[in-house]
Amino acid sequence: MLRTSARNFVATASRSAAASTRPAGRQIAQRGLTTAAARAHVKLQFSSWTQTSGVLSRAGFHSTSLLCAETVKVPQMAESITEGTLKQWSKQVGDFVNQDEEIATIETDKIDVSVNAPMSGTITEFLANEDDTVSVGQDLLRIEPGEEGASGGAPAAKEEKPAASKEDPPAKDDTKPDSSVAEKSEAKSPAQEQPKKQEAPKPALAKSEKPAPKDNTKQAVEQKVAGSRNETRVKMSRMRTTIAKRLKQSQEVAASLTTFNEIDMSALMKFRTKYKDLILKEQGVKLGFMSAFAKASCLALKELPAGNASIDGDSIIYRDYVDLSVAVATEKGLVTPIVRNAESMGLIEIEQAIAGLGKKARDNKLALEDMSGGTFTISNGGVFGSLFGTPILNMPQAAILGIHAIKEKPVVVNGEIVIRPMMIVALTYDHRLLDGREAVTMLVRIKEYIEDPARMLLEPKA
Repeated sequence: MLRTSARNFVATASRSAAASTRPAGRQIAQRGLTTAAARAHVKLQFSSWTQTSGVLSRAGFHSTSLLCAETVKVPQMAESITEGTLKQWSKQVGDFVNQDEEIATIETDKIDVSVNAPMSGTITEFLANEDDTVSVGQDLLRIEPGEEGASGGAPAAKEEKPAASKEDPPAKDDTKPDSSVAEKSEAKSPAQEQPKKQEAPKPALAKSEKPAPKDNTKQAVEQKVAGSRNETRVKMSRMRTTIAKRLKQSQEVAASLTTFNEIDMSALMKFRTKYKDLILKEQGVKLGFMSAFAKASCLALKELPAGNASIDGDSIIYRDYVDLSVAVATEKGLVTPIVRNAESMGLIEIEQAIAGLGKKARDNKLALEDMSGGTFTISNGGVFGSLFGTPILNMPQAAILGIHAIKEKPVVVNGEIVIRPMMIVALTYDHRLLDGREAVTMLVRIKEYIEDPARMLLEPKA
């Protein structure tokens, strides 16, 4: 209907232009300009009408886009996640996106979910703003399907403006001064150039007089900054909010208690030094200390299954497998990806699994299934130089092992004082599940395995 209305308007404008030119029709016909005048009149009337009303302009340029644009909804994120915060748009309105290209990022309680384009096309409208809370299935944006480089009405309209601007200069040429005036101005130009050269040093003098006030201004600004008492209020991210709630819940629910011990790392360090280059060459993975502590923990949990259990209501759940949560610090907060069935892995397999999860965490590519579950946690504060600390339970788990920095200390060995690389380890446990005897025994078992790594090879598979 809009196109029909436009055609009727053009036809009516053409008839009115023809009627207005009838009195001078013969003279115009003699010059052969009747058609050109009518077209110019129609063009002038049509352009002024579209500028004032804008209805026909929108219909011509955008009616097809609105009819063809498809709505992209907030995707399914996980069974337990129904909403999130729109963290940022990766594209802008008018940008072309390829199929499966990332458009936006939604932050949830545990992970960031990427919203990808379901088809190739141009983004026509955003239906939500950054920092808005969006629910699964909610309309998020509209995309007009198409291939890159396809010409639309809007780009054509933009291209007309430069064309019009290029036609303007000839009109200014009609107002050029006479050649005699131009000659006079050319004659004066040499005389005008000389004063410019003479005046050049004056601005330099003027500039040389101003450094002192500028320095005083800088000093005043520096004084204000030095004594600044500004405060900045930043909204907590959903992940940080969830971490805060879970840690507080751990303190309120569990009967937490921490036991400590010292481990002589000499034997494990020698073992690592002897085999790390060979393992890196053959397996492509660096041999660290985490795999040894993970293996030692799995063997200790086999002996003391209460450390791998959890409370569910008035029941205790015991497990014959160990899903090891490894605490990883990221820019957004602490995450605990899980090594599944760690009890059935060797040292190299554990190192490969931990390295892969660590890379995914740093690249912000952890999926929800990478962090769901977990029966026992190891937190390595030693990478940041922590000497010792008391880790907080990762509910509903019953225990968490904290390993720390290695420091050389004087210790007594066989009646002699020697310098040994020592590490303080801490085991925080839920006293509702583990008694002191079990917790201390578990930590001593881990100490024994680390101080004699070969002993782990003699133990049957957990």
